[in-house]
Amino acid sequence: MTNAPAKPAVSSPDRIRAVQRRTLVVLSAAQIVGGVGIAVGLALSSVVVDRLSGSTVISGLAGTATVLGAALLALPTAKVSGSGGRRAGLSLAYVAALTGCAISVLAISLHTWPLLLGGLVLVGGGSAASLAARYAATDLAPQGRSARHLSLVVWASTVGSVAGPNLAKPADQIGMRLGLVETAGPFAFAALAFGLALVVVLGFLRPDPLVLARTQNGTPNAAPGGGRTVRTAWQVLRTTPAARRALVMIAVSHTAMVSIMSMTPVKLHHDGSNLDVIGIVISLHIAGMYVLSPVVGWLADRAGKVPVLVLGAVLLLAAAALAGTAGHQVWQVTTALVLLGLGWSCGLVAGSALVTEAVGIDRRPAVQGLSDLLMNVCGATGTLVAGSIVGLLGYGTLGLVVGVMVGTAGLWLVLTHRRPPRHPA
Repeated sequence: MTNAPAKPAVSSPDRIRAVQRRTLVVLSAAQIVGGVGIAVGLALSSVVVDRLSGSTVISGLAGTATVLGAALLALPTAKVSGSGGRRAGLSLAYVAALTGCAISVLAISLHTWPLLLGGLVLVGGGSAASLAARYAATDLAPQGRSARHLSLVVWASTVGSVAGPNLAKPADQIGMRLGLVETAGPFAFAALAFGLALVVVLGFLRPDPLVLARTQNGTPNAAPGGGRTVRTAWQVLRTTPAARRALVMIAVSHTAMVSIMSMTPVKLHHDGSNLDVIGIVISLHIAGMYVLSPVVGWLADRAGKVPVLVLGAVLLLAAAALAGTAGHQVWQVTTALVLLGLGWSCGLVAGSALVTEAVGIDRRPAVQGLSDLLMNVCGATGTLVAGSIVGLLGYGTLGLVVGVMVGTAGLWLVLTHRRPPRHPA
């Protein structure tokens, strides 16, 4: 007589809650140290490329390279997560970021900006890991609380991300004392931060939240569609309007944010601001991105994801208007960067929660990976275009272009949301 296959063990609600609490703590710890690595490199990358290349247009490629790297690593991270769990996917991204920092240190030592751009592509793995971690926070989240749990992990990035830019100068000084060339120290420091984040994920993200969630749901722990991540995701999006709207608004919010943010250090540098001022402005911007994310998550769960997405578009419009008319006023640029961060937070938290709720867990990693791919490809394109716009037409024109893009997307969201909804995949 043939024995029937054993059913997967189902954990009690109390154990699921305990595992989720542990998962949020571990992901938050990784976000804190990983955020330091991201922010330290982010603060000076465009300035270093500008110094090595002598070109404002080329300096814009620094942000493009990092965002492009996050895009290139989004699908591998999602694919590995789909087949091996969140721990495996996050580890892949952090290893790439650590390697990119090492290449960046070598490139600065050799005074070659093309190699530095290559290193920055891999440094984008830190951003890919940070973005993937927010989705890992939702795997075991209770129904109706995905935005709040997601936002807690986003909020954890505050400590590292705000402190990171201000650690760039001390890291540079320590690096030179240890024999590194000027501006190489921050990238060496970032490598240490990514290494620590990797240790946290590998050692403590157990049990894996995605594997456990699939077990609870009776879903096989394997990559959807035989590993065809992009094909699976597009199939879902064709029949899920809510997920499509979420992906568009995430991409637009991210493009607006990185386009203006990536060129602000160069603008301030050319206006005569020193590294301390640049570090403070970027720190306040990053604070706007993360500090209020739990409030954004609570509002998205209570008021709805689409209203919060609309709020984000309004904040981004205000930021673009202020940045575009700032001239040499540092305070106005700073205000614009804070609003830019808040608008991005609304787009990311509400949009990501909407993606999670609209798609079944069997196909969720594929759609989440495509979401991160699209937002970073759009962001990379935005920074590339931003560098050209600022170099040829000025920082004010960049604010105008971003404002038109955000306004168009926001109007589309309002109009399409009024249509009758279809059942999620």
